[in-house]
Amino acid sequence: MAWLQREIRLTARRRGMHLVTDEILAGLDGRDGLAVFRVGVLQLFIQHTSASLTINENADADVRADLARWADRAVPDGAPYFVHTAEGPDDMPAHVKSSLFGCSVMIPITAGRLALGTWQGVYLCEHRDHGGSRTVVATAWGNGPEG
Repeated sequence: MAWLQREIRLTARRRGMHLVTDEILAGLDGRDGLAVFRVGVLQLFIQHTSASLTINENADADVRADLARWADRAVPDGAPYFVHTAEGPDDMPAHVKSSLFGCSVMIPITAGRLALGTWQGVYLCEHRDHGGSRTVVATAWGNGPEG
């Protein structure tokens, strides 16, 4: 069984849904970083409570914009029912959105490549106006060429 673990620091982004598949792969030593795995799994875990990860459409940016609009409308900034407001009106809504979308995703690895569907990509869901750079722990495990 082979293992690989990297901390990947993602570029700071504005609020919204951002396709980060290539940035994740670059953090895994490029596309060759997964080459050791004949079959395996990649888990991505974001170390933040106001951002999240998900997998969705990788081709049409309208999907990312629509998801961001839906999330902002479903969980609005400054809603009067939020008590946790010490870090600003976007903080508690960001925590709720993070819980809704989730802090991790798992992707199969086949023949050294992510087994994403043709139209799938990894999204960083940035739920704050100024969230800063985000850290993702990427852990891959599985069988190499010999096993």
